Amino acid sequence: MTHARSKYSRGTPSGGTLLDTARIRADFPILNRQVNGRTLIYLDNAATSQKPRHVIQSIVDYYERYNANVHRGVHTLSVEATDVYEEARRKVARFINAPSEKSVIWTRNTSEAINLIAYSWGDANVGEGDNIVTTAMEHHSDIVPWQQLARRKGAQVRYIPVGRQGALDMAVARNLIDRRTKLVAAMHASNVLGTINPVGELALIAHAVGALMLVDGAQSVPSMPVDVQALGCDFLAFSAHKMCGPTGIGVLYGREDVMERMQPWMFGGDMISEVTYEGAKWNDLPYKFEAGTPNIADAIATGAAVDYLDELGMGNVWAHEQALGAYALERFKELEEFHVMGPRDPGLRGGLVSFFHDTVHPHDLGQALDRMGIAIRTGHHCAMPLVRGHGIAAAARASFYIYNTEAEIDALIDGLKDAAGYFARK
Repeated sequence: MTHARSKYSRGTPSGGTLLDTARIRADFPILNRQVNGRTLIYLDNAATSQKPRHVIQSIVDYYERYNANVHRGVHTLSVEATDVYEEARRKVARFINAPSEKSVIWTRNTSEAINLIAYSWGDANVGEGDNIVTTAMEHHSDIVPWQQLARRKGAQVRYIPVGRQGALDMAVARNLIDRRTKLVAAMHASNVLGTINPVGELALIAHAVGALMLVDGAQSVPSMPVDVQALGCDFLAFSAHKMCGPTGIGVLYGREDVMERMQPWMFGGDMISEVTYEGAKWNDLPYKFEAGTPNIADAIATGAAVDYLDELGMGNVWAHEQALGAYALERFKELEEFHVMGPRDPGLRGGLVSFFHDTVHPHDLGQALDRMGIAIRTGHHCAMPLVRGHGIAAAARASFYIYNTEAEIDALIDGLKDAAGYFARK
């Protein structure tokens, strides 16, 4: 992979490129915050990332300079807002290499994007005796909508199992995906195991039996180059808040010919082309799926987040995350009575480490680290079946992003040693 040079990168003696974390950190005001008398070490990026000034300012600019509704006015503010709002959509389309911005739908988040497919596409295309295939490592957002669809339609949900090393059993996958499969839905990167799944291969298997492929990109789009055309997926869902953008807005990419045939799942303003007392006609893509006043400010800020990540270079972002993940895996080998979940090979996973202790509850570890100014995640990570399948009720997770450093991982390891020692003495 070629790593592009930018103002946020620095060369290495071997001729490679690394992110300049010191320069990046200066863009994130929250990283200067003191938590319990310590400078914040934020390692909860798989839940949500922090936001650079560039993104924060884009929201301020909208509300201070051209706050107006889009698509509906001829006055200056409305025209300006519409132009910037639609340019953000085009930026997202380029970011994931969508063939057209018409196939980029604004949603509230990844969950809403998946639910849109479950209702608008699923109810029309899944029938009694059909099946939806997903994986045993999915986030609840990519399990529960298919369970509910299956209940409504008399269909079945099938799960591709996860092997002991955290990888999907692709031999079983080929048997599960059959002529009655209507949809295969899989996360690109696991928010618990860190596993990078072969979603392109799953798409080929799905298409061979006439099924469609949905990719949950919530963890991958913020971290690595994602090309929907190269993956061959029919749908891709992701959220802005994990990729330096604001909360409350996400994206659904849908193959244009598929989306054209789908019916809207919400009705109201802007998604119609004509209304009479007898009925209505739908607007063109993408507006057919965007009823009502949209989240204008946060769509614009999503475009600003894309600008920021483009400047970093997604190849550089991915290399940085994988390097931190590999370093963390190596450091975790020093910890007795701690167990790391997911692949042991750092080349097969992203920049996060989920773990648990033989006797200390993850919540106790999380609270102990918080007293040291270190923010991690604890719980089942919205993947309860997966976590329980490891014989535990909860796990701790440290997840890394563009502004994290090896020194912060060192602090995490030292903190875990101290916390485990403290609870052992109690």
